[in-house]
Amino acid sequence: MTGLLRGNLAFVTGGGSGIGRAACQVLAREGAQVVAADRNLKSAEETIGTLQTSNSNGASHHSSHLVDVSNFNSVKSSLNQILEKYKKPPSIVVNCAGINRNNFILDMTEEEFDDVMNVNLKGTFLVIKIFAQAIIENKVPDASFVNIGSTVAKFGNITQANYGASKAGVELVTKTVVKEFSKHGIRCNTILPGVISTPMTNLVPAKDLELVLPLIACERIGHAEEVAEVIAFLASSKSSYVNGAAIEVNGGWKA
Repeated sequence: MTGLLRGNLAFVTGGGSGIGRAACQVLAREGAQVVAADRNLKSAEETIGTLQTSNSNGASHHSSHLVDVSNFNSVKSSLNQILEKYKKPPSIVVNCAGINRNNFILDMTEEEFDDVMNVNLKGTFLVIKIFAQAIIENKVPDASFVNIGSTVAKFGNITQANYGASKAGVELVTKTVVKEFSKHGIRCNTILPGVISTPMTNLVPAKDLELVLPLIACERIGHAEEVAEVIAFLASSKSSYVNGAAIEVNGGWKA
């Protein structure tokens, strides 16, 4: 697909690591200008440092932003910076920002529940709301939103009531976006990753991951790049008739 996204501007939340970083790398490989947004600016800058420059003077046409997706003003500020630098809103928006606060329901605090909801679900909502408005006002053609859900949202998982509920909400927000924004030429899809090797899953004890492997038909943990390739497909014209889908990228989860 090399060069398939040339001429597109992509905004990726959670772009500082994991699936978000891989998404930035694959989208840039396909020719898109990339804005890596993360609440850890240093990580976002490091992501941009891994991307190839394209200007004749060696300057990168990619950029990094500090953003807290759970905060309206922070997301709005990021959009304003994009409009100032690129003179247009992005045509590709990828919601990768996500956290987990695992605990059993009886032990889970309100703060642990709210933190996950605020980033994973509210954050996705705010990014869609703010960026879709700009896309519609600027009549950006063929825009694509790609949201990161989770296989956990389908089956549930112990200690992840907050995470699973937040990701199930992301899928339902996606379906609403399709009903409200398709008339403006905006597509929106969800990806449901399974167990993917990222900084988040790397914190899971090895003995716990070993219990998961028998549930995966491919008998291995996935790579962030494998999710990123699907993101690039959904961002491109190759998926022009894919809208409102929830695509599982989980190696054949057998739960």
